[in-house]
Amino acid sequence: MRFGDFLRAAVLLSAGSATALAAVTVLAAGRQVEPLVVFVSLAWWTAASLLGIRLEARANDQIANLMATARAQAGLPEQRPARTLVNRLWLLFVVTVVAGGAGIFVPQVSGAAAGFALMVALAWRRQNIAVAAVEERDAARFYVDRTSPLQPIRLIRTPGFGGSYLKVP
Repeated sequence: MRFGDFLRAAVLLSAGSATALAAVTVLAAGRQVEPLVVFVSLAWWTAASLLGIRLEARANDQIANLMATARAQAGLPEQRPARTLVNRLWLLFVVTVVAGGAGIFVPQVSGAAAGFALMVALAWRRQNIAVAAVEERDAARFYVDRTSPLQPIRLIRTPGFGGSYLKVP
């Protein structure tokens, strides 16, 4: 799976997780008539949004390091996007299901988890554009390497087609 596509999918899945967990929080707090939980959750989601926007610069540095240490390979790696997403984002799926289930009875749990998912989605929201720019500049393509779900993510760098450069007269 191409790294830019992986980042885009991770952002969308994190945002979807945040939305689902926020809905569970609001519904469970409304059913138990606990408006304080909703107001505290809203404050946390606002703070998490601001933190996510602020953490974007750190995400840039980490992704740049990851791309700089990519292993070069002449051919295309095996393409299994669903397996790659499950392999790399399994923790997001587990946290969403567990926090959503717990949030039915204790809405604070799903409210806190929604904030963290929102923070990740906002911190990574433009990373795929940066990856595409580097790919075009370097005439290379980056793919997510097949690793164990418990190991850090690794990338493969393959040759790509040349970029579209502007001709200066």
